[in-house]
Amino acid sequence: MTEFMTGVAGKDTVEISEILAKDYEGKTVRVNGAVHTIRDMGDVAFVILRKREGLLQCVFEDGKTKFDLKDLKEAATIEAEGVVQSEERAPNGFEVRLTEIKVLSEPAAPMPFAISKWKLPTSLETNLDNRAIALRNVRERAKFRIQEGVVRGFRDFLYEEGFTEIHTPKIGAKSAEGGANLFRLEYFHRPAVLQQSPQFYKQMMVGVFDRVFETAPVFRAEKHNTKRHLNEYTSLDFEMGYIDSFTDIMAMETGFLQYTMKLLEKDYAKELKILGITLPNVDKIPTVRFDEAKQKVAEKYNRQIRNPYDLEPEEEALIGQYFKEEYDADFVFVTHYPSKKRPFYAMEDPADTTYTLSFDLLFHGLEITTGGQRIHDYDMLLEKIEKRGMTTEGMEQYLAVFKYGMPPHGGLGIGLERLTMKIIGEDNVRETTLFPRDLSRLEP
Repeated sequence: MTEFMTGVAGKDTVEISEILAKDYEGKTVRVNGAVHTIRDMGDVAFVILRKREGLLQCVFEDGKTKFDLKDLKEAATIEAEGVVQSEERAPNGFEVRLTEIKVLSEPAAPMPFAISKWKLPTSLETNLDNRAIALRNVRERAKFRIQEGVVRGFRDFLYEEGFTEIHTPKIGAKSAEGGANLFRLEYFHRPAVLQQSPQFYKQMMVGVFDRVFETAPVFRAEKHNTKRHLNEYTSLDFEMGYIDSFTDIMAMETGFLQYTMKLLEKDYAKELKILGITLPNVDKIPTVRFDEAKQKVAEKYNRQIRNPYDLEPEEEALIGQYFKEEYDADFVFVTHYPSKKRPFYAMEDPADTTYTLSFDLLFHGLEITTGGQRIHDYDMLLEKIEKRGMTTEGMEQYLAVFKYGMPPHGGLGIGLERLTMKIIGEDNVRETTLFPRDLSRLEP
């Protein structure tokens, strides 16, 4: 006999939000979850279940619960039946007084560390070595719910602004950024690279959809071993056509940040509370020219300018400090970076071609975004490539797009893990990377 699927299957178990939404007081419910911890008080034991929405307090009572507590292990998954009762000291303000327990699965070994502790009792290295287990900790899990909120904010806001989501290849013949920091691989007996950014593709797609975005991994073969660098990270990229100025891109990013902070406040209040987060103020974000920012920091903090073409990490931190002290700003746009330090496709400032119409966004002194206006004129692009002593080999398809007409456009890339790290107040980007890839780590 043929059976048919007709949609999502209903379950007779209830979730935390369902209990909170209706009057279940005194009613019998079925719940499921993983045993987060067991607190045995003698005649009574608290069995705390970990569910997708948080922790659920269940009460085991000798003689009333049809089960032997000795047979229940931490990390077992169970289905249970019990009566809902208000209890203001319990998470979410209620508990389930258990009548029956059915074990669905049992762990084969004891936990490597106490994940039920409020703060994980491990070093970051131990945490990362046992990542999938460590993430069961309530606070660790909350970090990645916040990260979900950031990506959701990015997607939802850009959909509202008329952007089309695209998915570009991560294996290519040539990189958009060039340089030596590339992971090279063999692709069916041909040389290939892992992409450092979706730059070429998203520019090409501006000629198709006007406004495009992508959330995807990018790869940097930099031999860094710092708290701010990863060799694979998630980039939130967008590119938009028909801009009047590169400030349109900064304005769009400001809109995204405002939208996302409101979303986090509304839908992720529980996680914000768990992590003790005060969200940054994004009502208005100051902008400052690159050369002026260097000058202001040098004067205020009595610091010598050593590299006129780029910002050193210490300078970025001081620029963040300066704008926090002077304007109580958490973010600052640094604009007009020198041409020397920007890719060939960056639009130069017509007023002074040693600078570009580009920017970085610093959040508490850490660069989380790089963006700007791109060259859209075919001849200008060829001229810039020649001026840099570059070859057009491998860029024919990219350049062909400009040959057949492109609108003024620009865009940006945001480092998701860095942005999350700064929102939650961590100082190591690995804390906000599910499974980090760095100089020494290829597992788990």
